[in-house]
Order: sequence, then C-alpha cells, then structure tokens
Amino acid sequence: MIHVFIGTKAQYIKTAPLIWAMEEQGIDYRLIDSGQHAELAGSFQVELGLRTPDVRLGGGTDVTTIPQAARWGLGLAARMVSRRRLLDEVFGGVGGVCVVHGDTPSTLLSMMMARRAGLAVAHLEAGLRSGRWLHPFPEEMIRHLVARRADLLFAPDGDAESNLAAMKVKGKVVALPANTIVEVLSRATPGDAGGGPVIVTMHRVENLHRRRRREELAALVERLAGERSVRWMLHEPTSGALGRSRMDRLERAGAELRGLAGHTEFVEMLAAAPFVITDGGSIQEECALLGVPTLLWRKHTERPDGVGANVVVSRYEPAVIEAFLEDPARHRRPPRIPEVSPGARALEVLAGWR
Repeated sequence: MIHVFIGTKAQYIKTAPLIWAMEEQGIDYRLIDSGQHAELAGSFQVELGLRTPDVRLGGGTDVTTIPQAARWGLGLAARMVSRRRLLDEVFGGVGGVCVVHGDTPSTLLSMMMARRAGLAVAHLEAGLRSGRWLHPFPEEMIRHLVARRADLLFAPDGDAESNLAAMKVKGKVVALPANTIVEVLSRATPGDAGGGPVIVTMHRVENLHRRRRREELAALVERLAGERSVRWMLHEPTSGALGRSRMDRLERAGAELRGLAGHTEFVEMLAAAPFVITDGGSIQEECALLGVPTLLWRKHTERPDGVGANVVVSRYEPAVIEAFLEDPARHRRPPRIPEVSPGARALEVLAGWR
C-alpha cells in the first residue's frame, strides 16, 4: 500500500499531483492527515479535489502556538509506544511505503511513525539545504533527519540531487523533472500581471521571533500603503506576533489585512501583484515560475528558484531593499511553467517499489 502522510497547507498542495496520478491510474492508497493544519485541511481537500483522509490525527484546530505544537507533537508521539497499535490505527494494519513531504514538524513525525510501524519512507521534495543548522530552524534539522532515514528521496532539481549525494544518503535518490508545484500552477488561470495590490506574507520563526525583523517589515508595509495598494496575508502566528496595536496602525496607514486564501485565489493574487514581499519558500518557488518581482524577507535562502532573475534576497539590508523598491518592474520575467508531470514520475517509482 502507498500511504500519503500530510498535514500542512503546503503539503496538501505539493502532494496533490501524486494523489491525482494515483486517482487517474486507479491505484489504491491511504491518506493520513497529521492535523497540523486541521482547520485549513477541509478547504484544501475540496479545492484540490482530494478525498477525505482515511485517518485524521491531532485535534480540530490549527497548530499555531508553541504550547499547541507541544501538545500536538506529544499526542502523535504517544501513538508510537505500541508498534502494533500504531500500524493498525494509523496505517490500517497494512505495510508498504509512506510518502512524507518537505521539512515541517509533520514531516518528521510522520517519518518516525512510519519507521516505527515498519514501513518504508519516501521523501518528496528531498535535498534542500541551507548549510546552516539553525537557519532556517527547525526546517534544516528536519531535512537532515528525514533524509538519513528515508528509503526513497525525490529530488526536485539538480542542486537537491547534489546535496543528497554529498550527504551520502543510504536511500535511493530519484530525480524528478521539476518540483510538483508546477502541476498545480499549470491548472491556475492567472489574470493581468501587475494590476493588483502588492502581496505581503511573513510566517517564519526567524522573522516572527525577532522583533527588529518583523517591525522593520511592518514599518515598510506602512510606508508602502501610503503610496499604493498593499494586501498583507496574515498567518495566525503572524497576527499574534504583530499584536493588535501594530495591526491597527497598519490598517490606519491603508494596508489591507486579511487571512489566508485558497490556493487558486492566492496564485491569482501573486500573478496580479506588481511585486511580492515574502519569507515563504513555496511562495518563492511560485513567484519564480510566475515571473513576479519578489523581495525575499530573509538573510539567506536555500532555494535557487528565481534568485538572480525575479527574486531578490533582501538580507534585511536597507540598500538592497530600496534598490528593489526603486523599480520592481525591472525584475519581472515571463511566466515559465514547464509541461512536465513530476507526480506521475514519483508514482512510477513508488508503484515499482511496492
């Protein structure tokens, strides 16, 4: 059996092409939701055309705070006490291979649960590396831990392949023709480029828990809102970190603050934006493919997508930020979404592995 173990918004989006391929080919599989983004999961299942998970873990709310994360993680870890019970309750009493994605806490816990239950592990989007153990945290550590235990490692590009080769991983490295996000973007119908508001997002630990970085971004958004239309898409932890007072100031300055949108709607926003300011890795990938001018609110990025073309890494340096804002349009590139199917390629390997 192929078990697909996911739980975050990005994991739903980037694993969808594999699930679509299994549905199209009539291959049976089990879908397990870790519960990390429990509230968002339902809407993404509908939007992406995915079936209801066979198993839902965790509670009924999104994990957005450290105490919530601790309770959620301990709840999943407790299921590993009994190997037999874990196999029966989470994996339906069936062995096989468990697909995990990315570098989130869900990725690490699902890998550990699969190994404990005696399943093989396939890591989708393997091989990203920053070369810095604490940047980004905890993603870089999770990448190393999962890569060391995975039996199949699906690398989305040549850099990822090289990183895995340098690690001398024991599992089989499989090169995919692209990141699975290309198949999701190929189904979107973006509107006019540059006709919408500036889009801003921030959710990384490296920014949320460093006051200077988040305050500098908030001050920049206030300034931009006085000159043009700006929409800040707020993750719940971001709202908590900013605080009500700062959000009131942003709204008085003219910034539009709103919660997360469905993926199709969000892609349309990105494509229509004159430019994007973000710290999100998946958003960097999407903007690179869409050709949207993007200011990355990070000191470094482990993703090559768009860097040197439409993506500028701010490094939090005023000179870099101002140079980008002086003429963002010069960074715009034509959209380039390759017509490939990494989901089908991953399934080809997984089907043989079974």
